[in-house]
Amino acid sequence: MALAALVNSLENARYYDPPYGEFSIARALRESEGRWTPVFRRVRERFTGVGNLLDARKKLYLYLGASSDEDAYTKLLSAMESPMKLEAVASWRDLYRELESLAELPMVRYYEREARPYITASVVVGRGPGNLMNASIHRVSPVGARRAVVRLVPRHLYYIHEMNMRAGGETPVAIAWGTHPLVLVAAASSPPLGVFELEVAARLAGGLKVIELDNGAVAPFMASIIIEGFITRDLAEEGPFVDVLGTYDRVRAQPTIRVEKIYVLREDAYVHYLLPAGAEHALLMGFDREARIWRAVKSVAPGVRKVRLTRGGAGWLTAVISLEKSSEGDAKNALLAAFAAHPSLKIAIAVDGDIDPDDPVAVEWAVSTRLRADRGIFVIPYARGSSLDPSALNEEGLTHKVGIDATRPLDADSLLFERAKIPEA
Repeated sequence: MALAALVNSLENARYYDPPYGEFSIARALRESEGRWTPVFRRVRERFTGVGNLLDARKKLYLYLGASSDEDAYTKLLSAMESPMKLEAVASWRDLYRELESLAELPMVRYYEREARPYITASVVVGRGPGNLMNASIHRVSPVGARRAVVRLVPRHLYYIHEMNMRAGGETPVAIAWGTHPLVLVAAASSPPLGVFELEVAARLAGGLKVIELDNGAVAPFMASIIIEGFITRDLAEEGPFVDVLGTYDRVRAQPTIRVEKIYVLREDAYVHYLLPAGAEHALLMGFDREARIWRAVKSVAPGVRKVRLTRGGAGWLTAVISLEKSSEGDAKNALLAAFAAHPSLKIAIAVDGDIDPDDPVAVEWAVSTRLRADRGIFVIPYARGSSLDPSALNEEGLTHKVGIDATRPLDADSLLFERAKIPEA
Protein backbone atom coordinates (compact mmCIF):
# COMPACT_ATOMS: atom_id res chain seq x y z
CA MET A 1 0.00 0.00 0.00
CA ALA A 2 1.23 3.49 -0.82
CA LEU A 3 1.72 5.66 2.24
CA ALA A 4 -0.68 8.23 0.77
CA ALA A 5 -3.60 5.78 0.86
CA LEU A 6 -2.93 4.94 4.49
CA VAL A 7 -2.69 8.60 5.53
CA ASN A 8 -5.89 9.47 3.67
CA SER A 9 -7.72 6.80 5.68
CA LEU A 10 -6.73 8.26 9.06
CA GLU A 11 -9.45 9.78 11.22
CA ASN A 12 -7.25 11.87 13.53
CA ALA A 13 -5.15 13.69 10.95
CA ARG A 14 -4.50 17.42 11.32
CA TYR A 15 -3.23 19.32 8.29
CA TYR A 16 -0.50 21.95 8.15
CA ASP A 17 0.33 24.32 5.32
CA PRO A 18 3.43 26.29 4.29
CA PRO A 19 5.42 28.31 4.96
CA TYR A 20 7.45 26.01 7.19
CA GLY A 21 10.12 27.50 9.42
CA GLU A 22 13.36 25.60 9.97
CA PHE A 23 12.15 23.70 13.04
CA SER A 24 8.38 24.05 12.64
CA ILE A 25 7.94 20.43 11.53
CA ALA A 26 9.89 19.19 14.54
CA ARG A 27 7.76 21.33 16.86
CA ALA A 28 4.56 20.04 15.28
CA LEU A 29 5.73 16.45 15.66
CA ARG A 30 6.47 17.06 19.34
CA GLU A 31 3.18 18.78 20.15
CA SER A 32 1.07 16.17 18.32
CA GLU A 33 2.57 13.06 19.97
CA GLY A 34 -0.22 10.84 21.25
CA ARG A 35 -2.82 13.40 20.15
CA TRP A 36 -3.14 13.60 16.37
CA THR A 37 -1.32 12.67 13.18
CA PRO A 38 0.27 15.74 11.55
CA VAL A 39 0.14 15.94 7.77
CA PHE A 40 2.32 18.60 6.15
CA ARG A 41 1.02 19.71 2.77
CA ARG A 42 3.49 21.00 0.17
CA VAL A 43 6.64 20.55 2.25
CA ARG A 44 8.31 20.82 -1.14
CA GLU A 45 6.82 20.95 -4.63
CA ARG A 46 4.88 17.67 -5.18
CA PHE A 47 5.73 16.33 -1.71
CA THR A 48 3.59 15.81 1.38
CA GLY A 49 4.97 14.96 4.82
CA VAL A 50 3.47 12.94 7.66
CA GLY A 51 4.63 11.96 11.13
CA ASN A 52 3.64 10.11 14.30
CA LEU A 53 2.19 7.12 12.49
CA LEU A 54 3.55 4.88 15.25
CA ASP A 55 3.72 7.20 18.24
CA ALA A 56 1.31 5.12 20.33
CA ARG A 57 1.11 1.42 21.09
CA LYS A 58 -2.54 1.29 20.04
CA LYS A 59 -1.57 2.40 16.53
CA LEU A 60 1.11 -0.27 16.28
CA TYR A 61 -1.32 -2.94 17.46
CA LEU A 62 -3.90 -1.74 14.93
CA TYR A 63 -1.43 -2.23 12.07
CA LEU A 64 -0.41 -5.62 13.47
CA GLY A 65 -4.01 -6.69 14.00
CA ALA A 66 -3.10 -7.45 17.62
CA SER A 67 -5.42 -7.32 20.61
CA SER A 68 -2.85 -7.39 23.42
CA ASP A 69 0.84 -7.16 24.25
CA GLU A 70 1.21 -10.92 24.07
CA ASP A 71 -0.60 -11.08 20.73
CA ALA A 72 1.61 -8.32 19.29
CA TYR A 73 4.83 -9.89 20.57
CA THR A 74 3.82 -13.28 19.22
CA LYS A 75 2.98 -11.89 15.78
CA LEU A 76 6.35 -10.17 15.44
CA LEU A 77 8.39 -13.09 16.79
CA SER A 78 6.49 -15.56 14.60
CA ALA A 79 7.03 -13.40 11.52
CA MET A 80 10.79 -13.41 12.14
CA GLU A 81 10.74 -17.20 12.51
CA SER A 82 8.48 -17.75 9.49
CA PRO A 83 9.04 -15.00 6.91
CA MET A 84 7.04 -14.86 3.66
CA LYS A 85 8.47 -14.75 0.15
CA LEU A 86 8.24 -11.43 -1.66
CA GLU A 87 6.32 -10.75 -4.85
CA ALA A 88 8.41 -9.05 -7.54
CA VAL A 89 6.83 -6.35 -9.70
CA ALA A 90 8.21 -6.11 -13.22
CA SER A 91 6.62 -2.88 -14.48
CA TRP A 92 7.11 0.02 -12.12
CA ARG A 93 9.28 2.73 -13.70
CA ASP A 94 6.36 4.61 -15.25
CA LEU A 95 5.03 5.27 -11.76
CA TYR A 96 8.19 7.17 -10.81
CA ARG A 97 10.00 10.29 -11.92
CA GLU A 98 13.72 10.88 -11.42
CA LEU A 99 15.47 13.67 -9.57
CA GLU A 100 18.99 14.88 -10.19
CA SER A 101 20.04 15.85 -6.67
CA LEU A 102 19.43 14.87 -3.07
CA ALA A 103 18.93 18.57 -2.40
CA GLU A 104 15.53 18.29 -4.14
CA LEU A 105 14.22 15.98 -1.39
CA PRO A 106 12.25 17.51 1.52
CA MET A 107 14.70 16.66 4.32
CA VAL A 108 14.63 18.71 7.54
CA ARG A 109 16.67 19.41 10.64
CA TYR A 110 15.02 18.54 13.95
CA TYR A 111 17.32 20.02 16.61
CA GLU A 112 19.42 23.16 16.74
CA ARG A 113 22.91 21.61 16.81
CA GLU A 114 22.38 19.00 14.12
CA ALA A 115 24.87 19.23 11.28
CA ARG A 116 22.45 19.23 8.36
CA PRO A 117 19.00 18.05 7.19
CA TYR A 118 18.62 14.29 7.00
CA ILE A 119 16.27 11.34 6.57
CA THR A 120 15.33 9.60 9.83
CA ALA A 121 12.83 7.02 8.58
CA SER A 122 14.85 5.54 5.73
CA VAL A 123 14.76 1.77 5.25
CA VAL A 124 18.14 0.81 3.80
CA VAL A 125 18.18 -2.50 1.93
CA GLY A 126 21.69 -3.80 1.45
CA ARG A 127 22.82 -6.72 -0.67
CA GLY A 128 25.68 -8.97 0.37
CA PRO A 129 27.42 -11.96 -1.22
CA GLY A 130 25.05 -14.32 -2.96
CA ASN A 131 21.44 -13.51 -2.23
CA LEU A 132 22.08 -12.20 1.29
CA MET A 133 19.77 -9.24 1.93
CA ASN A 134 19.18 -7.02 4.93
CA ALA A 135 16.72 -4.21 5.59
CA SER A 136 17.29 -1.85 8.50
CA ILE A 137 16.56 1.73 9.51
CA HIS A 138 19.45 4.17 9.30
CA ARG A 139 19.77 7.92 9.32
CA VAL A 140 21.05 9.25 6.00
CA SER A 141 22.28 12.77 5.30
CA PRO A 142 23.52 14.38 2.07
CA VAL A 143 27.12 15.49 1.69
CA GLY A 144 26.75 16.34 -1.99
CA ALA A 145 24.21 16.36 -4.79
CA ARG A 146 24.61 12.60 -5.33
CA ARG A 147 26.54 11.56 -2.25
CA ALA A 148 25.28 10.81 1.25
CA VAL A 149 26.72 9.59 4.54
CA VAL A 150 25.04 6.78 6.47
CA ARG A 151 25.42 5.84 10.14
CA LEU A 152 26.34 2.15 10.39
CA VAL A 153 26.46 0.49 13.80
CA PRO A 154 28.06 -2.98 14.12
CA ARG A 155 24.95 -4.88 13.10
CA HIS A 156 23.91 -6.72 9.98
CA LEU A 157 24.32 -4.02 7.31
CA TYR A 158 27.70 -3.15 8.80
CA TYR A 159 28.81 -6.79 8.53
CA ILE A 160 27.43 -7.11 5.00
CA HIS A 161 29.39 -4.04 3.96
CA GLU A 162 32.53 -5.50 5.60
CA MET A 163 32.05 -8.75 3.64
CA ASN A 164 31.59 -6.87 0.38
CA MET A 165 34.72 -4.77 0.96
CA ARG A 166 36.79 -7.86 1.79
CA ALA A 167 35.65 -9.28 -1.54
CA GLY A 168 36.86 -6.11 -3.24
CA GLY A 169 33.43 -4.60 -3.92
CA GLU A 170 30.93 -2.05 -2.72
CA THR A 171 27.50 -2.64 -1.17
CA PRO A 172 24.45 -2.20 -3.42
CA VAL A 173 21.68 -0.44 -1.54
CA ALA A 174 18.14 0.76 -2.00
CA ILE A 175 17.02 3.51 0.38
CA ALA A 176 13.23 3.64 0.74
CA TRP A 177 11.62 6.71 2.32
CA GLY A 178 7.87 6.78 2.78
CA THR A 179 6.77 3.18 3.36
CA HIS A 180 3.98 1.36 5.16
CA PRO A 181 4.49 1.35 8.96
CA LEU A 182 4.77 -2.45 9.01
CA VAL A 183 7.84 -2.18 6.78
CA LEU A 184 9.38 0.08 9.41
CA VAL A 185 8.43 -2.33 12.21
CA ALA A 186 10.11 -5.21 10.40
CA ALA A 187 13.18 -3.16 9.46
CA ALA A 188 13.58 -2.14 13.11
CA SER A 189 13.60 -5.78 14.21
CA SER A 190 16.71 -7.94 14.45
CA PRO A 191 16.16 -11.48 13.17
CA PRO A 192 19.24 -13.64 12.60
CA LEU A 193 21.51 -12.66 9.72
CA GLY A 194 20.08 -14.33 6.62
CA VAL A 195 16.46 -13.62 7.50
CA PHE A 196 15.40 -10.77 5.23
CA GLU A 197 13.39 -8.17 7.12
CA LEU A 198 11.23 -7.33 4.09
CA GLU A 199 10.09 -10.95 4.16
CA VAL A 200 9.25 -10.42 7.84
CA ALA A 201 7.18 -7.40 6.75
CA ALA A 202 5.49 -9.58 4.15
CA ARG A 203 4.40 -12.02 6.85
CA LEU A 204 3.13 -9.20 9.07
CA ALA A 205 1.21 -7.57 6.20
CA GLY A 206 -0.02 -10.73 4.51
CA GLY A 207 2.21 -10.11 1.49
CA LEU A 208 4.60 -7.49 0.16
CA LYS A 209 5.49 -6.45 -3.37
CA VAL A 210 9.02 -5.31 -4.20
CA ILE A 211 10.95 -3.95 -7.16
CA GLU A 212 14.46 -4.91 -8.16
CA LEU A 213 16.84 -2.10 -9.01
CA ASP A 214 19.66 -2.15 -11.53
CA ASN A 215 22.25 -2.63 -8.76
CA GLY A 216 20.56 -5.83 -7.52
CA ALA A 217 19.02 -4.40 -4.35
CA VAL A 218 15.26 -4.43 -3.86
CA ALA A 219 12.84 -1.88 -2.45
CA PRO A 220 9.20 -1.97 -1.33
CA PHE A 221 6.89 -1.32 -4.27
CA MET A 222 5.17 2.07 -4.00
CA ALA A 223 7.69 3.48 -1.53
CA SER A 224 7.44 7.24 -2.05
CA ILE A 225 11.17 7.74 -2.63
CA ILE A 226 13.72 5.11 -3.64
CA ILE A 227 17.40 6.00 -3.78
CA GLU A 228 19.60 3.53 -5.64
CA GLY A 229 23.31 3.49 -4.94
CA PHE A 230 26.36 1.87 -3.42
CA ILE A 231 27.94 2.13 0.02
CA THR A 232 31.57 2.85 -0.76
CA ARG A 233 34.89 2.62 1.05
CA ASP A 234 35.03 6.40 1.31
CA LEU A 235 34.24 8.03 4.62
CA ALA A 236 32.77 11.39 5.62
CA GLU A 237 32.13 13.15 8.89
CA GLU A 238 28.70 12.17 10.24
CA GLY A 239 26.93 14.21 12.89
CA PRO A 240 26.21 15.63 15.28
CA PHE A 241 22.70 14.19 15.12
CA VAL A 242 20.26 13.35 17.90
CA ASP A 243 19.83 9.71 18.89
CA VAL A 244 16.94 7.95 20.65
CA LEU A 245 18.16 9.10 24.08
CA GLY A 246 17.61 12.75 23.15
CA THR A 247 21.33 13.48 23.27
CA TYR A 248 23.70 14.42 20.46
CA ASP A 249 25.56 11.39 19.17
CA ARG A 250 29.31 11.56 18.65
CA VAL A 251 30.71 12.88 15.39
CA ARG A 252 32.26 9.95 13.53
CA ALA A 253 33.77 9.09 10.17
CA GLN A 254 31.10 6.97 8.47
CA PRO A 255 30.71 5.31 5.04
CA THR A 256 29.39 7.33 2.13
CA ILE A 257 26.81 6.30 -0.45
CA ARG A 258 27.34 7.01 -4.14
CA VAL A 259 23.87 7.78 -5.47
CA GLU A 260 23.04 6.42 -8.92
CA LYS A 261 19.30 7.15 -9.18
CA ILE A 262 16.65 9.01 -7.19
CA TYR A 263 13.12 7.77 -7.92
CA VAL A 264 10.03 9.61 -6.66
CA LEU A 265 6.40 8.62 -7.11
CA ARG A 266 4.76 10.81 -9.73
CA GLU A 267 1.56 10.95 -7.67
CA ASP A 268 1.11 11.19 -3.91
CA ALA A 269 4.75 11.23 -2.79
CA TYR A 270 4.36 11.15 0.99
CA VAL A 271 7.49 11.21 3.16
CA HIS A 272 7.63 10.09 6.79
CA TYR A 273 9.14 12.52 9.30
CA LEU A 274 10.29 10.54 12.33
CA LEU A 275 11.23 12.81 15.23
CA PRO A 276 14.54 11.65 16.77
CA ALA A 277 14.02 10.79 20.46
CA GLY A 278 10.27 11.10 20.01
CA ALA A 279 7.66 8.55 21.07
CA GLU A 280 7.58 7.04 17.58
CA HIS A 281 11.35 6.61 17.51
CA ALA A 282 11.37 4.93 20.94
CA LEU A 283 8.51 2.55 20.15
CA LEU A 284 9.91 1.54 16.76
CA MET A 285 13.41 0.97 18.09
CA GLY A 286 12.41 -0.80 21.27
CA PHE A 287 9.40 -2.95 20.42
CA ASP A 288 11.36 -5.87 18.97
CA ARG A 289 13.62 -5.87 22.05
CA GLU A 290 10.60 -5.70 24.32
CA ALA A 291 9.18 -8.78 22.61
CA ARG A 292 12.48 -10.60 23.11
CA ILE A 293 12.55 -9.65 26.79
CA TRP A 294 8.97 -10.91 27.21
CA ARG A 295 9.81 -14.27 25.64
CA ALA A 296 13.01 -14.68 27.67
CA VAL A 297 11.40 -13.69 30.96
CA LYS A 298 8.39 -15.93 30.34
CA SER A 299 10.73 -18.91 29.99
CA VAL A 300 12.15 -18.43 33.51
CA ALA A 301 9.21 -16.75 35.28
CA PRO A 302 5.90 -17.96 33.82
CA GLY A 303 3.98 -15.45 35.95
CA VAL A 304 5.12 -12.46 33.90
CA ARG A 305 2.30 -9.95 33.46
CA LYS A 306 3.75 -7.06 31.47
CA VAL A 307 7.08 -5.89 30.06
CA ARG A 308 7.90 -2.29 29.21
CA LEU A 309 10.97 -0.57 27.86
CA THR A 310 10.14 2.72 29.52
CA ARG A 311 9.70 6.10 27.92
CA GLY A 312 12.12 7.61 30.43
CA GLY A 313 14.70 5.06 29.30
CA ALA A 314 14.02 6.10 25.69
CA GLY A 315 12.50 2.70 24.94
CA TRP A 316 16.01 1.27 25.09
CA LEU A 317 17.98 1.48 28.36
CA THR A 318 15.43 0.78 31.12
CA ALA A 319 12.93 -2.06 31.46
CA VAL A 320 10.18 -2.68 34.00
CA ILE A 321 8.81 -6.21 34.37
CA SER A 322 5.68 -7.02 36.37
CA LEU A 323 5.18 -10.62 37.45
CA GLU A 324 3.49 -12.89 39.94
CA LYS A 325 6.17 -14.66 41.95
CA SER A 326 5.71 -18.30 42.83
CA SER A 327 8.95 -18.42 44.80
CA GLU A 328 11.70 -16.10 45.94
CA GLY A 329 14.32 -15.68 43.23
CA ASP A 330 11.81 -15.51 40.37
CA ALA A 331 12.27 -11.76 40.10
CA LYS A 332 16.06 -11.97 39.96
CA ASN A 333 15.87 -14.70 37.30
CA ALA A 334 13.52 -12.50 35.30
CA LEU A 335 15.94 -9.57 35.52
CA LEU A 336 18.89 -11.68 34.41
CA ALA A 337 16.84 -13.02 31.49
CA ALA A 338 16.00 -9.45 30.47
CA PHE A 339 19.66 -8.45 30.39
CA ALA A 340 20.48 -11.50 28.26
CA ALA A 341 17.63 -10.84 25.83
CA HIS A 342 18.49 -7.16 25.29
CA PRO A 343 22.25 -6.57 25.70
CA SER A 344 21.87 -2.78 25.48
CA LEU A 345 19.67 -2.79 28.59
CA LYS A 346 21.21 -0.82 31.47
CA ILE A 347 18.57 -0.86 34.22
CA ALA A 348 15.95 -3.55 34.85
CA ILE A 349 13.28 -3.33 37.54
CA ALA A 350 10.99 -6.17 38.65
CA VAL A 351 7.66 -5.31 40.30
CA ASP A 352 4.65 -7.32 41.42
CA GLY A 353 1.64 -7.96 39.22
CA ASP A 354 -0.41 -5.23 40.93
CA ILE A 355 2.02 -2.58 39.64
CA ASP A 356 1.51 -1.22 36.13
CA PRO A 357 4.89 -0.69 34.37
CA ASP A 358 3.25 2.03 32.28
CA ASP A 359 2.71 4.09 35.46
CA PRO A 360 6.06 5.57 36.54
CA VAL A 361 4.58 6.77 39.85
CA ALA A 362 3.41 3.25 40.69
CA VAL A 363 6.84 1.85 39.78
CA GLU A 364 8.57 4.41 41.98
CA TRP A 365 6.11 3.60 44.79
CA ALA A 366 7.00 -0.10 44.49
CA VAL A 367 10.72 0.69 44.63
CA SER A 368 10.14 2.95 47.65
CA THR A 369 7.96 0.50 49.64
CA ARG A 370 9.00 -2.99 48.53
CA LEU A 371 12.70 -2.83 47.74
CA ARG A 372 15.18 -4.12 50.31
CA ALA A 373 18.47 -2.82 48.99
CA ASP A 374 20.57 -5.44 50.77
CA ARG A 375 18.99 -8.26 48.78
CA GLY A 376 17.09 -6.53 46.01
CA ILE A 377 19.85 -4.70 44.12
CA PHE A 378 22.62 -6.28 42.13
CA VAL A 379 25.23 -4.84 39.79
CA ILE A 380 26.69 -6.51 36.72
CA PRO A 381 30.06 -4.77 36.28
CA TYR A 382 31.93 -4.20 33.05
CA ALA A 383 29.26 -5.56 30.71
CA ARG A 384 28.68 -4.55 27.10
CA GLY A 385 25.78 -2.13 26.96
CA SER A 386 24.62 0.49 24.49
CA SER A 387 27.00 2.59 22.43
CA LEU A 388 24.37 5.34 22.69
CA ASP A 389 24.82 5.66 26.45
CA PRO A 390 26.82 8.87 27.08
CA SER A 391 27.89 7.60 30.51
CA ALA A 392 29.39 4.36 29.15
CA LEU A 393 33.06 3.70 29.84
CA ASN A 394 34.02 3.55 26.16
CA GLU A 395 32.50 4.04 22.70
CA GLU A 396 31.49 0.36 22.52
CA GLY A 397 29.12 0.86 25.47
CA LEU A 398 31.03 -0.86 28.29
CA THR A 399 29.05 -0.16 31.46
CA HIS A 400 27.81 -1.37 34.85
CA LYS A 401 24.23 -2.71 34.76
CA VAL A 402 21.75 -2.56 37.64
CA GLY A 403 18.97 -4.99 38.50
CA ILE A 404 16.34 -3.94 41.05
CA ASP A 405 13.95 -6.40 42.66
CA ALA A 406 11.07 -4.24 43.90
CA THR A 407 8.72 -7.15 44.59
CA ARG A 408 7.29 -7.81 48.05
CA PRO A 409 8.81 -10.67 50.04
CA LEU A 410 6.65 -13.78 50.06
CA ASP A 411 7.36 -14.53 53.72
CA ALA A 412 5.97 -11.21 54.97
CA ASP A 413 2.41 -10.20 55.77
CA SER A 414 0.95 -9.28 52.36
CA LEU A 415 -1.43 -6.77 53.97
CA LEU A 416 1.56 -4.58 54.85
CA PHE A 417 2.36 -4.16 51.15
CA GLU A 418 -1.17 -3.77 49.80
CA ARG A 419 -2.04 -0.49 48.08
CA ALA A 420 -5.03 1.03 49.83
CA LYS A 421 -8.09 1.60 47.63
CA ILE A 422 -11.23 3.66 47.99
CA PRO A 423 -14.29 1.58 46.96
CA GLU A 424 -16.24 2.67 43.90
CA ALA A 425 -19.55 4.39 44.57
